[in-house]
Amino acid sequence: MDTVDHEGLDLSGTSARRVDLSGTTAEQVRLRGARLRSADLSGMLLRDVLLADVRVRGAYVEGLEVSGEIGRLVVNGVDVAPLVVAELDRTARGHADIRPTDADGFRHAWDVLEDLWAGTVERARRLDPALLHERVDGEWSFVDTLRHLAFATECWLLRAVQGDPAPWDPLSLPWEEAPDTDAFTADRDARPDLEVALALRRDRADRVRAHLATLGDDDLARDTVPVDAPGWPEPEAFPVRECLLTILTEEWWHRRYAERDLAALEAR
Repeated sequence: MDTVDHEGLDLSGTSARRVDLSGTTAEQVRLRGARLRSADLSGMLLRDVLLADVRVRGAYVEGLEVSGEIGRLVVNGVDVAPLVVAELDRTARGHADIRPTDADGFRHAWDVLEDLWAGTVERARRLDPALLHERVDGEWSFVDTLRHLAFATECWLLRAVQGDPAPWDPLSLPWEEAPDTDAFTADRDARPDLEVALALRRDRADRVRAHLATLGDDDLARDTVPVDAPGWPEPEAFPVRECLLTILTEEWWHRRYAERDLAALEAR
């Protein structure tokens, strides 16, 4: 079957039998409440999906790979989500550090992240510069990842915590499903040199470090003052601790993804 692109397709409540959608590419599809029986999902790729309250029964699972924000995940009666967190804490440097409870913990976490990223950047420098713009399995390129982390800092530190209504650099990169807005623009096809992207990233990282240097435990207990301007995050109050935790989480996971993709590029 030829690949067909469907956007905004709503299959909620639809009944169908003996349907072959092999090779189909679909975006913004609603399958809320759908029921699949005797379905072959081999080789299926799901990206940016909501899997709340999904039940899988009588399945044969082989080679299933899941990455994302995992809450409760029950496999054969066992909630494995805490086991995943514990194993990451044990084997992946920095994972246990990105859930700090006090200001000193935030400063320590940032030290660890900067050290980890220094090694990742050096690894990237050893590759052909053209490869740093290449997407592996449709994921962001290394340069795009740096641009996105700048955007995350602009949103959750410069705007939400520090109150700058429009902190976005033209080179910063929002997430791919970001809502349409005139508040920030992004040239998703831009291919800046690594050093250009790193300069922006260093500036944003320096601002995080400077903010954490004066952070007190009482600051973490406060809420932000809503910014009266369009953009992201929405103009509302957020716990300061949650804003800073978002930055740590973005930094840790995107580095992990970058390391995975750099390994794939090196293997060539």
